[in-house]
Amino acid sequence: MSPDSSGPPAGPTSPAGPIRIVVVDDQEVVRTAFGSILGTQADFAVVGLAADGAAAVDLCRERDPDVVIMDVRMPHLDGIEATRRIVAASADDRPRIVMLTTFDLDEHVYDALDAGASGFLLKDVTAEQLFDAVRVVAVGDGLIAPTVTRRLIAEFARRRPPPEVQGRTPLASLAALTTRETEVLRLIAEGLSNAEIAARLTIGEQTVKTHVSRVLTKLGLRDRTQAVAAAYETGLVVAGTREPLDPGEPREPRDLRAR
Repeated sequence: MSPDSSGPPAGPTSPAGPIRIVVVDDQEVVRTAFGSILGTQADFAVVGLAADGAAAVDLCRERDPDVVIMDVRMPHLDGIEATRRIVAASADDRPRIVMLTTFDLDEHVYDALDAGASGFLLKDVTAEQLFDAVRVVAVGDGLIAPTVTRRLIAEFARRRPPPEVQGRTPLASLAALTTRETEVLRLIAEGLSNAEIAARLTIGEQTVKTHVSRVLTKLGLRDRTQAVAAAYETGLVVAGTREPLDPGEPREPRDLRAR
């Protein structure tokens, strides 16, 4: 995984100083270990540790972190509900929340996406992967790890009600996007980085960053993870296929749950 910022003009930017981090896990050994490892990086500042979701909500209100490393399963208040409350209370797009899970297809992580999580990590992550993950989400990207997130997003979309059941016409919410922006969204849904999208479309990487930023802004999305989910939910990309749909082509609405 590599940092791949959406960048200006309208997307999130990296923190001005050290990346402020809160670690949340009900196992003392785990949260202490993660905090200690993260504290070895000069551009990180671990500003707090919490043992459950309720404490995490309070800690985020007090310490104003840029990134939260959040366990999914905890007593009192789980990571999903804590994420939902933290995101709802945020005045901007911070903090970014990365969920910790034991299994790469943990069923609870689907709900975490809906709650506003920006990424996912397995608990056996290496130190370097952990550092990369924090830096990636801090600059506004979702954590699109090929070994986890492509399958995760597809399954998330498959489990969701089809767009018409949610009160939207399939693809209608993408009408604000230009043809190029729609194309970029399709490639984001494949898990491509900005550099890979630039190579695929034969355009500059900065131009890709501008398109990504506009896609997020127009669709009201926090990051690339939500952009991928939106591509599946609207039917632009169908779970289990690599063939994109054309927003201008009339067709029957598709039930993503059946895929």
